[in-house]
Amino acid sequence: MPSNQTVYIVDDDAAVRDALGLLLSLHGYRTAFFSDAASFLRSWSAERRGCLLLDIRMPGMDGLDLQKKLLELGSRLPVLIITGHGDVNSAREAFRSHAVDFLEKPLQEAQLVDAIEEAFARQERQPQGSRASEEYLRRHASLTPREREVMELVVAGRHNREVAEDLGISVRTVEVHKARVMEKLGVGSIADLVRQYLQNPVA
Repeated sequence: MPSNQTVYIVDDDAAVRDALGLLLSLHGYRTAFFSDAASFLRSWSAERRGCLLLDIRMPGMDGLDLQKKLLELGSRLPVLIITGHGDVNSAREAFRSHAVDFLEKPLQEAQLVDAIEEAFARQERQPQGSRASEEYLRRHASLTPREREVMELVVAGRHNREVAEDLGISVRTVEVHKARVMEKLGVGSIADLVRQYLQNPVA
């Protein structure tokens, strides 16, 4: 890891900060800790290198609002969202503000390390293009029209029952289509599905 890159952790839970600090130190990462959004903003500068590991639920300004504020400030620090209360709407909001990943607690060590490495790599290759990747286009093309309809409603934050009512099919059929979409696109969670959908616009 380049010596000028740091994982900045913003979480109001001291136990979480301590655990993440220990885990990441074992992988050789340099870390810096903040207990709330305000303290991070006070110390923020455009020259910072690394990535931001950001909890959603915090007193005062929450993580998603901090993410938006940093965008307004012109921050190019890649953001990883962590939460114990994830939902589709939160994931969609995070990815629309260019989050690298959306990780649900309890965090999986390998997944966290992979996300941090992707965040570091993303900063190095900025600015990024907005075209969909060839791999995503290939996978997307394998979806049936009905699977695409289900995917778009799921990404929009609709629950299975709502999707079923909109499309005039059973909830069980929605579940089957959703499972096939996730398998074809190679994603393991709804948050991953939202991320791929938003980061790979298909004309």
